[in-house]
Amino acid sequence: MANRILLAVQEDFTLPAWFDESKIEAYMLDVLKKLDYDGEEISILFCNDDYIHELNKNYRDIDSATDILSFENGEKYSDDEGEWLSAGDIALSLETLPKNAEYFGASENEELKRLLIHGILHLNGYDHGDEHIEPGVAPTDEMLVLQEKILRDFGKVVLIK
Repeated sequence: MANRILLAVQEDFTLPAWFDESKIEAYMLDVLKKLDYDGEEISILFCNDDYIHELNKNYRDIDSATDILSFENGEKYSDDEGEWLSAGDIALSLETLPKNAEYFGASENEELKRLLIHGILHLNGYDHGDEHIEPGVAPTDEMLVLQEKILRDFGKVVLIK
């Protein structure tokens, strides 16, 4: 079988010039394949800081914007193509992306790839507790170690020029 990636954009949000839906979808499918996930459906909403702030406030009681949120689903359904696992939904703020990249001393391309991997891992049961990626500090948490390994494996992929 395969996996499905459904991309959406917040209403009235202007995407950056570099945004290429087909590249992002292909990257996500390659990461899922690398992780040996099969039959998963993931939806991704690209949004601004205000929108993700509201999601963070409503669903996590945290009154601030964030870079990415993952909402696990885990339900299965069938259609003409087979049985699917609705892994869940990801919301990613494209306004926070450049701020993160600057903080980590990384390119926006690298940070986008990192965030997308992060979202996939959360939707598949991984959690990093209180540990977060810190500039110049190697992670020790299983999820974050795996995230950074996958990121290195896809180092040559260009989503943002």
